[in-house]
Amino acid sequence: MHHVEGCDRDQAQLLPARVDDYVHRDNPVRFIDAFVDDLDLNEAGFARVEPKDTGRPAYDPADLLKLYIYGYVNRVRSSRRLETEAGRNLEVIWLLCGLRPDFKTIADFRKDNRNAFKAVFREFVLLCRKLDLFGRELVAVDGTRLKAVNSTDRNFTREKLKRLIQWADERRADYLARLDQADSEDGTATSTPAKNLAEKIAILKERRGRYAELSQELERTGESQISLTDPDSRAMASYPKVGVGYNAQVAVDAKHKLIVAQEVTNVGSDLGLLAQTAGAAKEVLGVERIDAVADKGYFKGEDIQACEEAGIDTYVARPQRGSAVSHGLFRKEEFRYDAGSDTYLCPGGQRLEPRYHSEVKGHALVNYCNPGACRTCPLRPRCTPNSYRRISRWANEAVLDRMAERLAARPEILRVRRETVEHPFGSIKQWMNQGYFLMRGLEKVRAEFSLTALAYNFTRTEDAGRPVTTAASLR
Repeated sequence: MHHVEGCDRDQAQLLPARVDDYVHRDNPVRFIDAFVDDLDLNEAGFARVEPKDTGRPAYDPADLLKLYIYGYVNRVRSSRRLETEAGRNLEVIWLLCGLRPDFKTIADFRKDNRNAFKAVFREFVLLCRKLDLFGRELVAVDGTRLKAVNSTDRNFTREKLKRLIQWADERRADYLARLDQADSEDGTATSTPAKNLAEKIAILKERRGRYAELSQELERTGESQISLTDPDSRAMASYPKVGVGYNAQVAVDAKHKLIVAQEVTNVGSDLGLLAQTAGAAKEVLGVERIDAVADKGYFKGEDIQACEEAGIDTYVARPQRGSAVSHGLFRKEEFRYDAGSDTYLCPGGQRLEPRYHSEVKGHALVNYCNPGACRTCPLRPRCTPNSYRRISRWANEAVLDRMAERLAARPEILRVRRETVEHPFGSIKQWMNQGYFLMRGLEKVRAEFSLTALAYNFTRTEDAGRPVTTAASLR
């Protein structure tokens, strides 16, 4: 019995005469080729689509776009690795017709056309819509934090700079005291310990000056933090630690878990982003009304009202906030509002009536209370530490009441949200290994994430509807 043996390297073989014979008819690379060829790159905003009459010929943007889409689909994002693949990968050789652009040409293409990649993503979404791959009934909205090219050591907040300046002052004072002691003991300032201390003092002085300059810059610009490597990146809370990065927002259709709309921001909180993200999804899906579900981090009255006005029925669970929750007292939800009488019914069975208006952070509030009933109420220790309990109601809180009714009728929609929107993030970060950005600057990372979202959608469609079979129809 022998092992399986290969052929002799020196033996002549009758290999296929055409590169096309190595690429199967159902190979996804053929769809990438047909999809890009069908795009209007001028309209998308790509540069150098029309070649100039003079000068050295440039690469066709279509070829470089095909290379990037192929690379992101196959977890290859580095321009140097893409250059390598162009010379050894038969699929890439077929795709580029044997072209071998160098890594700088590849990298410059992504940088110079950063504003055009989102249009390419949109065109693919429209194609998926044409192929009926969207349910167009429910989208799940969520955000995730992706790492930037900026370490935490090169990100500074006002509080961090204050601590560093204080640390530098304390260390400098300690070094000066030790230097005085060394001078008194040795009788000279030229000893080795004294020289080392003097060098450390000079380094600390330089550091403190740099910290002070950064602090002044924050005061001048009014920003909350500053990043040195990637100025647009921000420190964001993310499990298990705070990292420096960006907040990627997506709206995912529930039918096949395809990303409908995506955006990247350097705002650390999801508050205020629901209407923007769900509205973009509604527009590209071309529907008059749509349901949108999100987690508690998106619960903001004005945002939910904006969604309702735009024809978006939202489903967002109310977070448990406020001093009553933190102190274990009756929550606001335990006070039932009666729209007919414009009163609240408290857990003790008493009516709280509107007494006065106030405004907090631009919110017009109506305050409900019943001081007389609270004085003799046996439940007051479980309700409030004050003489009476006050319930504040937003002037447009009826919007939140309607959403609560919708959520009570469809409690399973929160489970659907997890199953829908967590799938893209898990795939992007784990399987695609694209939980971090390679480029610097908000516009450039937006271009990167557009390619990432496009690659994810492309991979999903292979299981959902196999659009590669429609490559010929795109031409």
